[in-house]
Amino acid sequence: MRNDIKFRILAVFAIGLAISGCMSEFEVNDNRGNVPIPAKLQAEMRKNSMSAKDPVLVRIFKQESELELWKQDKSGKYALLKTYPMCRWSGKLGPKTTQGDRQAPEGFYTVDASRLNPASKFHLSFNLGYPNRLERAKGYSGSALMVHGACSSAGCYAISDDYVSELYAVVRDALKGGQRSFQVQAYPFRMTAENLAMHRKDPNFDFWMDLKEGYDRFEVLQQPPSFTFCDGRYRFGKPMNAWRQNDPMAACPVFEPEPQAVASRTAGDLSKMEELLGQGHTRSFVYEDGGMHPIFRKVLTERGSKYLSRKTSTTSVPVSRPTAALADPYTVDEDEAK
Repeated sequence: MRNDIKFRILAVFAIGLAISGCMSEFEVNDNRGNVPIPAKLQAEMRKNSMSAKDPVLVRIFKQESELELWKQDKSGKYALLKTYPMCRWSGKLGPKTTQGDRQAPEGFYTVDASRLNPASKFHLSFNLGYPNRLERAKGYSGSALMVHGACSSAGCYAISDDYVSELYAVVRDALKGGQRSFQVQAYPFRMTAENLAMHRKDPNFDFWMDLKEGYDRFEVLQQPPSFTFCDGRYRFGKPMNAWRQNDPMAACPVFEPEPQAVASRTAGDLSKMEELLGQGHTRSFVYEDGGMHPIFRKVLTERGSKYLSRKTSTTSVPVSRPTAALADPYTVDEDEAK
C-alpha cells in the first residue's frame, strides 16, 4: 500500500514537469552525472593554465546557435575554453514572456548545484532559473527552461548528448571545487555593430541594449559582470551608495561610472551601427521556430531527422520541428517585413 502511494506521488510529479517546459524525469541507479571531464578537454585546460576547480561562465547566442564555455585561468581572468554548436533552440529572437510561447530565455541567470539534473530525460541538464527576479516582477511566466542534450526544444537550449556530457562535467566540477554558482548570459546574437544594425528596428532593441552593457563589460574586463534590477531593467556595476535590492521595478540609485574601456567599446559599436544604417544595412533574420547550427543542419539536410536524432541523443529523442529548423533563419528587407 505504501509503495502504491509513493508511485502515485511520483507519477503526479512527473506529469507536472511534463507540462511545464523541457521535462525532466529521474531514473534510478544512473551514473551519467559522474562521468569525468574528457581527457582531451582536461589537457586543453592544463594548456591554458586552468584546473577543474576553477570557476566557469556560460554565454549563449541564439542567432549563431552557439554556446560558449569560459573558465578562469591563473591570471584571475576568464578565457574561452570551448564553443559548442547548438543543435536546437525554439521560438524567435527576443525574451521569453509567457508559459508555452516556445521562447528560449534571454538575460542573465545564476546557476548553482541545486539546478543540475544528472537524470534528465534529455541526458543531462541544468536549469537556467527562469524567471529571474526581474522577469517575475514583470509578470513573465514559464518553468523548467534548461540547457540539455538531444536536439529538441520547447524553450530550452539543446546541444546534443555528447556535448552536454562534457559541459555538465566541467560546470559540476567547478561547483564542487568551490564556486557557489556560475553565471549564464543568454543573448539574441553576438552584440556587434553589424548585428545591432540588422535589428535596430526590432521592438526588443532597448532590452538588448541593456544586455549589451553586460556583454561589453565581460568582453573588455574578462570578469563576470555584477548585475541587479531596478527601473524594470538590468543594471550593471555598483551603486554609489548603500542600497537594498528589493523591488526590481523601483527607481534606480546612482551607479558608479562605467569603466572607460567599456564605455569606449560601446560608443564605438554604436557609432559603427549608425554608419551601417546610413549605408542601408537593413536586412534582418526572421524565425518560424528557432535555429540550428550549420553543422547539425547539414546532417539534417543530408541524412534526415531520424538519423540526426540518433546522432544527438542516446535515447533517440526526436528532432523538434525539423521543417522549421531547415527554414530558419531567413532574411527579409525592412520594407518587406512591414
